[in-house]
Amino acid sequence: MTVHYAADPSATGPAVFPAGAAWLTLSAALADQTPVIADREDLLVSIAPGAGGGTACFYPARALIEINGDHLGVDPATVDPADIGDRARYAPTWGALVHECGHARHSVWDPPPGTPAGVAGAADLLEEPRMEAAQVRRRPDDRHWLRACARAIVAADLHLFADPATAPQMTRRDAATTATLLVGRADAGILTRAEVAALVDVARDVVGAKDYGRLERVWRAALRVADDDADTMIDLGRQWCGIVGVDPDTGRPDPGTTPGSAGAPAPPGGVGVPSVLAGVVAAVLDGVAANAAREVPPLDPAAVAAAATGREKAAADAARRVAKRVFGRGGVRDGRTSLRGTRKPTDGERMAARVLGRALDTAGVRERVAVRTGSEMPPGRVRMRGVRAAEAQRAAGAVVTAEQFTRVTRRVVPVPPLRLGVACDVSGTMGSVRDHVASAAWVLAEAVHHTRVPAQAATVIFGHHVRPLTGPGDRPPVVTQFDADDNWEDIPGAVDAVDGVLGLSRPGAARLLVVISDGDFRPVPRRDGQDRIDRLRATGCAVLWLTTHTDDTPLAGVSVHLLTDPATTATAIGRAATAALRAAAH
Repeated sequence: MTVHYAADPSATGPAVFPAGAAWLTLSAALADQTPVIADREDLLVSIAPGAGGGTACFYPARALIEINGDHLGVDPATVDPADIGDRARYAPTWGALVHECGHARHSVWDPPPGTPAGVAGAADLLEEPRMEAAQVRRRPDDRHWLRACARAIVAADLHLFADPATAPQMTRRDAATTATLLVGRADAGILTRAEVAALVDVARDVVGAKDYGRLERVWRAALRVADDDADTMIDLGRQWCGIVGVDPDTGRPDPGTTPGSAGAPAPPGGVGVPSVLAGVVAAVLDGVAANAAREVPPLDPAAVAAAATGREKAAADAARRVAKRVFGRGGVRDGRTSLRGTRKPTDGERMAARVLGRALDTAGVRERVAVRTGSEMPPGRVRMRGVRAAEAQRAAGAVVTAEQFTRVTRRVVPVPPLRLGVACDVSGTMGSVRDHVASAAWVLAEAVHHTRVPAQAATVIFGHHVRPLTGPGDRPPVVTQFDADDNWEDIPGAVDAVDGVLGLSRPGAARLLVVISDGDFRPVPRRDGQDRIDRLRATGCAVLWLTTHTDDTPLAGVSVHLLTDPATTATAIGRAATAALRAAAH
């Protein structure tokens, strides 16, 4: 019942060979793409004006896909099928190729010998939505291309536009056929229920609500049939014939079947006048084609990756510029976000730095890894397979390369470096933690000089501006104190500053960003800050958010720790740092 799939395994078809060099080149280029689409290496493609029986056709006996070049719509010499981004220019033709590749991959069942022609034809009809459902389960992006070619493929199957005399009429068979091809595709996930809603109403009226429901169950059952289950497909085809009332042997309506049913009148004017059903089908196909043309086609993975790389490079460059501005000159020197002097570190802070340094040493310890290697010479354990291979090489007069011994050595894997950035909010609500954060910044900067782990730490405060307290490699002799009376929070600038100076977005180290804030940000800083946090997390950087109250509002996706006692700020940061290092080390 379909015209673009030669179900008869012996069918060869009236092949139309490309007549010009551009068509020959395009045919070969399309064939190069079929192994990925059809998961087959043996397919040939021929595209030329007039080929494919008017649209496209697959001939299993010859492993040949023919496509009508009349519908290409562009100069064949300009088409490069390997360019994914260019396929939208000739979407219906590419969709036809995908459709026929779907037949080549999934339509592998053959009717058993002796199957009545009408039953086989009904099974072939059910194969259309079944095959497309199987194709998009395997390759979801192909849905767009199958939608793009639906108008041409289905219209050819229904002889919709060739001649009003051959277009669907208001009969049970035609209504059931159109519903199977179009509503079946909606159930397969290719079309949408809204796109076929008008056809459902007409087909149900012609076939009858009860029989329409039975037909629906048949084509839905076909969607679940395996590619090679011929018996089930033939059984469903036989059920389809019985419901519709067609002769299983010929596929024609049984004698006495009326043009319509359930009160549906025959088309006025008789055969040769477009029917209501044909008009609805044409409207549905036109709507699908228009919707598909407006949809964004699947993107080229290479182009997507290149764009992502470009965005990441731009973000990294911007972060480095911010870091240079903040750490290179100590930040802006006027306005809010002010520092308020320095003090000498206490004995407790000095001890805390040494304790954290030892903790980082312990977290960075890595067990020796056993590595098994082969050798042509001892020492080591004899491998009999290697000995026999060596004897065979000697007998053949070849150079002995067989590894006759194995040995186990234990190596210590290098400790990963640690990059730790801290950003503290200095708005008016954060006054309770300012002194403790100043202390923690000094402890962290000092601790990295008491550990054998290659570590770097930097701390900034952010309000109207971003100012550094400590930078990578710093060993400050004093604790820098600051005020907390700003009414603005430049969280995106703070994240960029520590990322740019430490490389928190670059893999190759244990990376941790600690933000100390109540999260009470204005909409723009909150949005931009969330973007920065999401980017860091996507690269594998851990983000810890320290809050002081249960009703604080941290950004999304971060690990939250409640500071019930602000004096434990340095301890909380140290634990997070050792945990990050331990995770990277093991």
